[in-house]
Amino acid sequence: MTKPTVVSRLSTPLVAGLGCAVIFLVLFAMLAEEMLEGDTRQFDDTVRLFVHAHSSAGLTAIMRFLSAVGSPLVVSLIAFVACAALWIVGHPRRALMIAVTAGGGSLLMWVLKTGFHRPRPEPFFDTRLPASYSFPSGHAMLSFCLCLSAAALFSANQKSRLVRAVIWIFWVGLSGAIGYSRIYLGVHYPSDVLAGYLGALVWSLAVGSAYQKWRKAPLPEA
Repeated sequence: MTKPTVVSRLSTPLVAGLGCAVIFLVLFAMLAEEMLEGDTRQFDDTVRLFVHAHSSAGLTAIMRFLSAVGSPLVVSLIAFVACAALWIVGHPRRALMIAVTAGGGSLLMWVLKTGFHRPRPEPFFDTRLPASYSFPSGHAMLSFCLCLSAAALFSANQKSRLVRAVIWIFWVGLSGAIGYSRIYLGVHYPSDVLAGYLGALVWSLAVGSAYQKWRKAPLPEA
C-alpha cells in the first residue's frame, strides 16, 4: 500500500508542473510570433512612453541599482555562492538544482537571443546598451529563475502560510522590479521582459518537477 501512495504523491506535482510548463511554453511561442510579425510594437511603445513619463532622478538611481543586481554576471555569481554554500552544509540536491536552473537558464537565454536576434530599442538616460540581442530579456529570465528557486527553497520548510506567502511575494517582487528596471532604462522592450519571465517559468517548472521526483530517490552510496 505504501508504494502506490508514494507514486501518487510524486506524480501529482510532477504532472501539474510539466503541464504548467507546457502552457507557458505555448504562451512564449505565441508572444514570439507576435513579436516577429511586429504586432507587439504598439504595446511596446505605449508602455515605454508611459514608464518614461513617470521617471525621476531618484527613481533612476534605484532602477540602475536593480538593473546591476539582476545582471547575468551578478546572478551567476549569486547562484555559484548559493550552490557552494548548500553543498558545504550538506544539501547536494538543492545545490545541483540551483546549478541546473542557473546554468540551463543561461544557455537557454543565449540560444533564444541568438535565434530571434531582435535589435534593442533606443535607451533612456544615456544608458549603455549591452552587446547582446534584446529578446528575451536576460535580466528578467535569469533573475526570475534564481528568485523562483530561492522562494521554493526558503518556503519549503515553513509551516505558516503567511510566512510562505511573504517569501514568495518578496522574491517574485524582486524579479519583477528588476524586469521593470530594464524597461525604465529603455534597454528592453516590455515584450522582451515578458518573454523572459515566460521562458523562466518554462525552465524553472521543468527543473522543479524533475527535482520533486529526484529528491525522493535515495542518494547513491559513495
